[in-house]
Amino acid sequence: MEKLSSTKSHPSAEWIFRELKNEHPDIGIATVYRNLGEFRERGEIRSLGTIGGQERFDASTMRHDHFICEVCSAIIDIPSLPESETTYSKIDPEIGATVTAHHVTYYGRCCKCK
Repeated sequence: MEKLSSTKSHPSAEWIFRELKNEHPDIGIATVYRNLGEFRERGEIRSLGTIGGQERFDASTMRHDHFICEVCSAIIDIPSLPESETTYSKIDPEIGATVTAHHVTYYGRCCKCK
C-alpha cells in the first residue's frame, strides 16, 4: 500500500512488483496481486480497469475523475464536477436502480502527445 500511495502514476501490479523486488527480493507477483485484491475489496484502492494492456490502480479513493491519454496511456487525476442530486433523481427511474456514485473518465491526448 505504501508503494502504491507513493506515486500518482496509477501503476500496474507489475510496476509495483518491480519497485518492491529490490527491497524485498523474496516477494512474488502473486503476493502483489493478492494484496491489491484485498485492498480493493476493503475499498482502500480503486482499479481503473485495463489501460495499455495492464490493470491500473489508484490509491486515492477521494472523489476525482481521470483523463487517459490514448497515445501513451498516461492517467491524470482531474477534479470532479459537483455531483447533482437532480441528475441522480433523473437516472434512478429510467433504470430502476439507486445511483450512489459515479466515476468519469475522459480520453484524448495528453500535453506530451499532442
